[in-house]
Amino acid sequence: MVTGKERIGVIGAGLMGAEIAFVHAVAGHDVILCDKIEDALSRATRRLNEIYDKGASRSFYDPHRKSEVLGAIRTTVDMRELADREVVIEAVFEQQTVKEEVLKAIDRICRPGCLIATNTSTIPISVLASFVSPERRARFVGTHYFSPVSRMKLVEVIPAIETDEMTVSEVMQLCGDIGKTPVRIKDVTGFAVNRLLHVLMIEAVRLVEEGVATPEDIDLACRLGLGHPMGPFELMDATTSSLCLQAQQIMFDAYGERFRPRPLLKQRVQAGYVGGRGRKGWRN
Repeated sequence: MVTGKERIGVIGAGLMGAEIAFVHAVAGHDVILCDKIEDALSRATRRLNEIYDKGASRSFYDPHRKSEVLGAIRTTVDMRELADREVVIEAVFEQQTVKEEVLKAIDRICRPGCLIATNTSTIPISVLASFVSPERRARFVGTHYFSPVSRMKLVEVIPAIETDEMTVSEVMQLCGDIGKTPVRIKDVTGFAVNRLLHVLMIEAVRLVEEGVATPEDIDLACRLGLGHPMGPFELMDATTSSLCLQAQQIMFDAYGERFRPRPLLKQRVQAGYVGGRGRKGWRN
């Protein structure tokens, strides 16, 4: 049972993992952020400093708590330091073989009863649960956070085939404790939000291919006409087109034609126009 000041472990210091660690630290939890690359941890620490400063300037965070919050996140390249954690969240690269390696390591290292959550946007949770030993599967669950985690409120909570109902209840409560709104979703490829989102993205790219409108005008239309906080091309630039292409390919393999990635998206990814920090995308 997870209660009070939780001991949280997060594996993967990329955009998602670092901010998952951050929101748990803001909530007062004891957090270890683990990555196999020391430089990734250093970049994550610098980014979280910037996020806190920006949030404090907008009155989201108490400026007097900065050292307390960021001090609650300990970084390490040694996964064995997660052995005492009550909850471990896997947030590594969205590739099944990479997640398999990490989950098998968690299985070997973590204490019995540890709640293991995987942050994946498309891979079925029951597939990932198969990479831990059978006795751990009741305590294994999917938690799909949304980027940027420091601002987005939603978490899709996805039980695997053998996930215990108590585990689901604990995770739902834990999400609430860190200021998120959890929604329970059936374990299917792409879950719910990404299936909706990528249909929109695919059609948006088709509109550009057909010369109907520019990426800038489509983004403006989605913001003003649909009430979206950002348009599909802004979102692809923020999350990277390469990640979007990967997600669409996974869902295309699962569901067929409606998720076939558009040729223009493939071409731009192959040419390196993927967006993200310091790289050209659709809008820059």
